[in-house]
Amino acid sequence: MDDLQKMRSPRTLEVWKLGTVNYLKSLKVEDKLVSDRKANRIPDTLLSLQHPPSYTLGKRRTDHNLLIPEADLKGLGAELHYTQRGGDITFHGPHQAILYPIISLRSIGIGARNYVETLERSMIEFASVYRVKARAGHKGETGVWVGDRKIGAIGVRISSGITSHGLAFNIDPDLKYFEHIVPCGIADKEVTSLRRETDTMLLHSEEMMMLCGRKILHSFWTTRRRSIKTNSPSGLTRFNPV
Repeated sequence: MDDLQKMRSPRTLEVWKLGTVNYLKSLKVEDKLVSDRKANRIPDTLLSLQHPPSYTLGKRRTDHNLLIPEADLKGLGAELHYTQRGGDITFHGPHQAILYPIISLRSIGIGARNYVETLERSMIEFASVYRVKARAGHKGETGVWVGDRKIGAIGVRISSGITSHGLAFNIDPDLKYFEHIVPCGIADKEVTSLRRETDTMLLHSEEMMMLCGRKILHSFWTTRRRSIKTNSPSGLTRFNPV
């Protein structure tokens, strides 16, 4: 098949709806999918899930931004995990939209900076559905913000052009968990949620996650021929190409 035919051929993105998954278990799933994607055994894949209360640190190991002893986390019902992603400490928990794209940046023709900006843009567009005016971080700020309040975090890893980890958008998590960390290493800034920023009635968490996921799909694939499938306990379903 020549290059022109490859460009015209539909590409497939699989969306896995995993529900609530322990952080370490999801990490093993990611690692396996990244390995498979590098070997071209699977198409680009988007994981949509939630975690039980979990704090995660990036590869810089900024433990000082955890403001309580690690031994006290059990009393909060939370765990601490070390990862190889970029970024600083953050919190994952119920009622967040957590999305982990496992995609080949080379196959869609974008670089790392453009990829991160696309994740930011997808969260900004998602917030705008609920009439919340969000923005990308200013210099020294990561993620997505509403004024000076952070609503979405980004921490990614790119290995041989394949992405993992991703974003966490606060729909209606328990914000008290953020009081025990310096979120993303940025002091003196608040964390907020969609629930706190809008008077609009919110959908069920899973529906909200898929809506956020669709914003990512729109950002990446509206200019490319792709077929999209969702993988859930009920099976794999093909959607119309975008």
